[in-house]
Amino acid sequence: MKYADLLSLYELPLFELLKQAREVHEKHWSENEVQLCTLLSIKTGGCSEDCSYCAQSARYKSGVDSERLMEKCDIMKRAEAARDSGSTRFCMGAAWRGVRSGTKRFDQVLEIIEDVSELGMEVCVTLGELGPDEAKALKDAGVTAYNHNIDTSPEHYPNIVTTHTFEDRLNTIRNVQDAGMSVCCGGILGLGETYVDRLKMLEVVSEFNPQPESVPINRLMPMPGTPLEGNNPVDIFDVVRMIAIARISIPGAKVRLSAGRTHFTEEGQALCFFAGANSIFYGDKLLTAKNPAVEKDQNLLSKLGLTSQKPNRNLEAPEAHPEKPLQPACSDCE
Repeated sequence: MKYADLLSLYELPLFELLKQAREVHEKHWSENEVQLCTLLSIKTGGCSEDCSYCAQSARYKSGVDSERLMEKCDIMKRAEAARDSGSTRFCMGAAWRGVRSGTKRFDQVLEIIEDVSELGMEVCVTLGELGPDEAKALKDAGVTAYNHNIDTSPEHYPNIVTTHTFEDRLNTIRNVQDAGMSVCCGGILGLGETYVDRLKMLEVVSEFNPQPESVPINRLMPMPGTPLEGNNPVDIFDVVRMIAIARISIPGAKVRLSAGRTHFTEEGQALCFFAGANSIFYGDKLLTAKNPAVEKDQNLLSKLGLTSQKPNRNLEAPEAHPEKPLQPACSDCE
């Protein structure tokens, strides 16, 4: 969806926007289901990148220690616990710039993915930059979706990260899609951006061909020691508005209410679900940040009459539109 159309949605009174978003949501997601995802950091800290929001960067004194890749047996225990608590997607994140075929760590990750995929859950990973060969290897190992957020607009991105470019993000996403994997791609609210940046971020994501299978909407949780530690929190109504616009512009995607939920009331989360969110991270931790406890989430979903979506290990990646370019134009990347 183009920026002008997104802006028209943004300028609607909130209740009118919610009405439209709800109509789209019920057309594409008629069941009252929420996808429950568990996120595990399998390699924490020591990252060479300078993402200004991230406590895992080696450039900042955030208190997050650099750790080695977790042992496979420990990851399997966490994956089994996630499955037993109701999670339908298991997401594994590693604090790396990227991975390369033929390296020991990539081979170890492929082995881990193969074993986790046998547990019956959908498998998502986020490992940084990928080339075509790495993307194909991940697909063959059993990855359902690859997470690679673009975070913000192309124009604002250089203010947040300098060690890679916005175009680098798009290249990885293209490699993921070419390999036949689904893309999980969204952004972070609260990076010092304007509403224009937020809408331009959604413009890029909604113009992917094919569109993402899931779209995380994160509210920045300022981490001590990072350049953005003093940023003000984003208002809940801004989060709700972005979820609603994401639902309308990317109707077939799961819209994931992601980081920041610890600061939302139950009423605020309910409004997010009404606006079109139908996926959450579920468990006690999000990489290095806290997440609402399992029992608390289960109670909230019960109050709202929402049920857990079943895993789909045979999930097919969305199909590309034959009359659209495979990669959205990025004028700021040239």
